[in-house]
Amino acid sequence: MKRRIAREMAIQSLYQMEMNGVNPEQAVEMVMDEAKQEESEISSVHEREAKAMFDHVVAWVSKTWEERAAIDERLALYLKNWQVDRLSRVDRQILRFAAYELMHREDVPPKVAVNEAVVLAKHFGTDESGKFVNGVLGQMLREFEAQGTSLEQSAKELGQESKE
Repeated sequence: MKRRIAREMAIQSLYQMEMNGVNPEQAVEMVMDEAKQEESEISSVHEREAKAMFDHVVAWVSKTWEERAAIDERLALYLKNWQVDRLSRVDRQILRFAAYELMHREDVPPKVAVNEAVVLAKHFGTDESGKFVNGVLGQMLREFEAQGTSLEQSAKELGQESKE
């Protein structure tokens, strides 16, 4: 599975969910259908690979969506004079997905998650999106490294705080 393509699909699916109020499966189906019509790189994935990618992306998107309140709370700590709900929808979904990867995916090296998010921000966002996403996620990484806490441990602590 090509993770870069899967990440693109995840961002587009999260966007669809926020815009259209659809569930993860519907959102990923919409993205895949649109890709077929446009003959994009997503549509070039072989059918056998496409099923596995669909399942992975649905799982990633579902988990990101389920964790969005805790993720947004964490992101808010790094936004200077901004609120998460005031971000562009594209930047918000990219930051959410990258934060999900940083906080919950041990199989993704933190610097890879940040780099992929920056690439996606440059591709889908505005001219300033790449710098903005890099700044927010870089600050998040630096804080975790300075505290000597793992990203997953920090996510667990944040989840416990928001439940109290």
